[in-house]
Amino acid sequence: MTPRDWDAATYERLAAPLTAMGTEVLDRLVLRGDETVLDAGCGTGNVTRVLLERLPRGRVIAVDAAPSMVREARELLPAAVDVRQADLLELRLDEPVDAVLSTATFHWIGDHERLFANLHALLKPGGRLVAQCGGHGNVAEVKQAGFDAAAEPRFAAYFDGWGGDWQFATPQDTEHRLLAAGFHDVWCWLTRVEVDPGDPAGYLGSICLGSFLARLPDELHDPFVGAALERLRDPLRIHYVRLNILARA
Repeated sequence: MTPRDWDAATYERLAAPLTAMGTEVLDRLVLRGDETVLDAGCGTGNVTRVLLERLPRGRVIAVDAAPSMVREARELLPAAVDVRQADLLELRLDEPVDAVLSTATFHWIGDHERLFANLHALLKPGGRLVAQCGGHGNVAEVKQAGFDAAAEPRFAAYFDGWGGDWQFATPQDTEHRLLAAGFHDVWCWLTRVEVDPGDPAGYLGSICLGSFLARLPDELHDPFVGAALERLRDPLRIHYVRLNILARA
């Protein structure tokens, strides 16, 4: 499946809650300051920028599959940062890295077995994987509102046979996959975060319902977001369930 692109400018404007969650994940990665760290799914680069501050003698390789995200990250980050557009399932590096950091990315990748095997191959022996992504039950109300809206006659033809392009895994399944990929010292758990989106239509359109909108023509984007919003409580709260991952190669 070809990764979908994003409206990076809108994402950058509204993604403060995701950046805050990502910065908390970064706090779990203890650094000396001279390591090489892969930011696997850098988005627009907000968490990457904080990571960079913690590596005064180190190096960051920032990777994202979405062209618009890569363009935005290159604008935000210093020119010296190695920002690449790449699929994490296919990524190859000249030398292994000391750590992999990833926030809000792995749930967009369907093949977690292959993902973890490739990340293990990119890490030095003993290197650390510190990550967070959507976990089992993530944004359940919004997802259901999207599917309910998709069943309306004006939208239904665009979703025939489609069941979503995300994977919200359980901690248990993720631990098994990491161990099978060669990781050890594996620890996975769920946390819950409630977010006030501020701009409900903008937030749903650019972040939560993006996979739905990618299947629709542009003129149906706003009507679809409106149809989903009608099915959600007012005021809207986004109930995130985050899958946290710690492991060592």
